[in-house]
Amino acid sequence: MSTAKKLGAATAIAALGLALAGCAAAAPTPVETTAAPGSVDLRMSVWTSNEDQLALFDEIAEAYKTDHPEIGEITYESLPFADYNTTLTTQIAGGNAPDLAWMGDLSRDLIEADALVPLTDALKATKGWDYDDLVGSVTAEFAVEDELYAYPFSNSPFALYVNKDLLGQAGAAIDGDVTWEQISELGATVHQATGKAGFVVRDFDYANWGQLATVWTGWGASAWSADGKTCTFDSPEMVDAFTFLHDAAFVDQSMPGPGTTADFFAGDAAFTVAQVSRAALLDGSFAYDVIPLPNGPEGEYSVIGQAGVGVLATSPHVQEATGFLAFLTNPENAEKLAAYFPPPRESLLTGEQLAANNPKLTADQLESVVIDQLPDAVTLPNHTGPAEIKAAGKTALDAMWAADADVEAVLAATCEAIEPLLSK
Repeated sequence: MSTAKKLGAATAIAALGLALAGCAAAAPTPVETTAAPGSVDLRMSVWTSNEDQLALFDEIAEAYKTDHPEIGEITYESLPFADYNTTLTTQIAGGNAPDLAWMGDLSRDLIEADALVPLTDALKATKGWDYDDLVGSVTAEFAVEDELYAYPFSNSPFALYVNKDLLGQAGAAIDGDVTWEQISELGATVHQATGKAGFVVRDFDYANWGQLATVWTGWGASAWSADGKTCTFDSPEMVDAFTFLHDAAFVDQSMPGPGTTADFFAGDAAFTVAQVSRAALLDGSFAYDVIPLPNGPEGEYSVIGQAGVGVLATSPHVQEATGFLAFLTNPENAEKLAAYFPPPRESLLTGEQLAANNPKLTADQLESVVIDQLPDAVTLPNHTGPAEIKAAGKTALDAMWAADADVEAVLAATCEAIEPLLSK
């Protein structure tokens, strides 16, 4: 997403906040709708274009319509991920918002702007929904003072995917727990022996710097303080983490440098850091394994990527949209969605149950990279005003990706760039 587009999203959110000021979204009363048959059409924005996932959503929608004659059509609007936040916020500010929407790092801005409908009472009042089944640690990103504003339908820890065939070609192998230093050494060996890439942080592409939290957390580093007010990019821990990454790209060549594309799932890299939900991309063309993230200097750690789905306060059908969200996320449908998205329900979080819906990974693998990782996982960096912060951070960090970069100076400049935005 270009800087102009990111700033456009920020402007749209600001406009939305002004439009909704003093008009906080109210929780819908959990009663049956009185809408006439076929009179309610619902639209839900998503960023997936995966045909199997969309087919499952359609199946759930058709099942809901069977017992809800007021529903005419339920449409899933698939928006490109790169432009998703910009498109959604522009739609909201322009009066063309969907009724329901997926959200990632936009969630805090939407909650701050009163753009989402509170869900807690409605979900608790839905028969058989079992609100207490939700794992508390995964609801925090989408809740304020125990009020849930989006259901965390995907709670996917980041893991290390391993191309065992490439390692074999290079005469290398993984044995037991590994560290980032070892992964870099193995990646360099594979690159020298095969010409393929070593390790890749998926979706980073020298632009989306938040993805690097999957690495720097192993050094005990963070982008900002826990209260979100102070930049900590210039901390010694972050300097050490970025020194590792810089050396991997420019000295050891264990990580592809700027401008080089390597897709692990196409067989182009020995390792990739990616969410467990990306296992759907494995096509069986090479032998693979999936293991927890390598240990950093601070030892074991886990990072989670989340996505939630909420009801937009501007929807003309808040009651009906909330009813459909409750159905989409009930225990039965949550189990179906678990084939692609690790669920937030404790009752579904066993290796055996996840494996029953995910043929690409074994129960032991899922136990190791999902179940064992969720309790102590940290999320990718998120903050109000994420578009501005991401844009400012990227501009400052661009200087990092040169062979002669001064790591400490670049990180200090990054703090100078984003610190004023943290307190906005």
